[in-house]
Amino acid sequence: MTLRPRALAASAAIAALLTSGALLAPSAAAAPSAGTAPAISTSAASTASAAASSYTPAAPVWGACSSDGLKEAKAQCAKITVPLDYGHPSGTKIKIAVSRVLHTTKKYQGVMLVNPGGPGGSGLGLATLGEYVPKGAGNSYDWIGFDPRGVGESEPAVSCDPKFAGYDRPRYVPASPALSDAWFAKTKAYTDACAKKNGPILDHLTTVDSARDLESIRKALGEKKINYYGFSYGTYLGQVYGTLYPSRLRRVVFDGTVDPRKIWYEANLDQDLAFDVNIDIWFGWVAQHDSAYHLGKTEAAVRSLFYRTEEKLYADPAKGKGGSLGGSEWVDAFLYAGYYQSTWTDLAETFAAFVNDHDVAPLEAAYSDASGYDPSNPAADNGYAVYLGVQCTDTKSWPQKWSTWERDSWKAFAKAPYETWANAWFNEPCRHWPAKAHTEVKIDGSKVKSLLMVNETLDAATPYAGSLEVRKRFPKARLIAEPGGTTHAGSLYGNACVDNRIADYLASGKLPKRRSGKRADVTCAPLDRPEPEASSKTAKKLAQRSGSKELSALRRAALPR
Repeated sequence: MTLRPRALAASAAIAALLTSGALLAPSAAAAPSAGTAPAISTSAASTASAAASSYTPAAPVWGACSSDGLKEAKAQCAKITVPLDYGHPSGTKIKIAVSRVLHTTKKYQGVMLVNPGGPGGSGLGLATLGEYVPKGAGNSYDWIGFDPRGVGESEPAVSCDPKFAGYDRPRYVPASPALSDAWFAKTKAYTDACAKKNGPILDHLTTVDSARDLESIRKALGEKKINYYGFSYGTYLGQVYGTLYPSRLRRVVFDGTVDPRKIWYEANLDQDLAFDVNIDIWFGWVAQHDSAYHLGKTEAAVRSLFYRTEEKLYADPAKGKGGSLGGSEWVDAFLYAGYYQSTWTDLAETFAAFVNDHDVAPLEAAYSDASGYDPSNPAADNGYAVYLGVQCTDTKSWPQKWSTWERDSWKAFAKAPYETWANAWFNEPCRHWPAKAHTEVKIDGSKVKSLLMVNETLDAATPYAGSLEVRKRFPKARLIAEPGGTTHAGSLYGNACVDNRIADYLASGKLPKRRSGKRADVTCAPLDRPEPEASSKTAKKLAQRSGSKELSALRRAALPR
């Protein structure tokens, strides 16, 4: 769950919301060698990118967007033709779907490419992001959204088995060999379907491939440089692009930064521990509001009730409209509580409705929202398929022996029972993914001239240590920290201390003064935690935030499914 595909469908969601209307799920613990896995040197990467540099795509032919939300935003859409394999630029071609919202000021500051994360998140809807930047600072840019290769409206789009998520799945914690075997059969059937349905695109889904697509988009738009705003996994894409093409970057924002030392197995183990911390914080918040939810007066009581309910559902699944909801669906339904505190009230109401009122409908809706399961959508697993396609081939650090996964996951589970095994099975297909794994690029930001980073210190999807590491590797970077905050990639959501600094940076290039040592350059208090019943004054304040509900949905939708 380095950027677990569940949370990143934001762009499609926001587009929907505008009409009517991520980085990460924890995986298993890291292999002992994961932290020291060999990396492609900068010089080797430069040599490889030289072959790709010979390709220049045709300029896009802009037309109407298919999304009603993008139409309302007066966006334009197009597709840019790029090589399937940049090592053979004259060979087979694929198409990258792009969208744009043009600048509205006399002063033009260039294009701003945006990636929501995932990997596997659709980014077309993020062409609307500029309107959320305070002080009108986003209005001088052309905002460019795009669906990365394999995603959404790009061609071809990857899909393996749209019904993979489903209902009443096996117990996550493999307490017996039979349970492990059930998951092995399920994940092997999925990767077999991936091999059968998708063809050569699976061999060309790495982050390096997508970084080269960014460069192709730059060329197609006729721009000397790009500006870039990356959320979650999008920060890693930005790191790779900055390593390969540092002179092509102008202003850059990273929100929720991936740790380049831990691509990807070890990053997922870190997430297991971090999500457990955050779910416990949520349990404590629920207990503080026992008068509203009646789920327990202490964190320990709420936690106990949560896990007892999970066990009851394994023994006797609840009957939803779409199928039976067991313990595994229960775990997934509450995952967003670890990502975004903005979901806390809704999920507490879901918990209370099921336990106190035996109401299954909110639980089923929460599971559907978190998993993206939609049997009517023939490409419902697109985000998940691309998530695996990227992460499984980005690095050779995935252990092939199940005994390694088992050892590391049981060790993590002893400290972090909430998400460890769910995340292990989510990523286990990387043991038998039907495409070649590559060696990751060694991230070097020494030549990137400007970068503003944002991270809440208890962000579970992209733990804070990653931002400190990237700050070290990018000497011109500045970091805004939000101590004690648990929200993932939450910029442009109403925190004036953070958002105004982003606006100032985008308007003028102004960055805070860099401090010495391994620490943030600026600290901002995170947003206040929500209240079960917002007072009329609080409700009015929330409503006045610049499209906060729509932006939240945009981000959550972008989380790969």
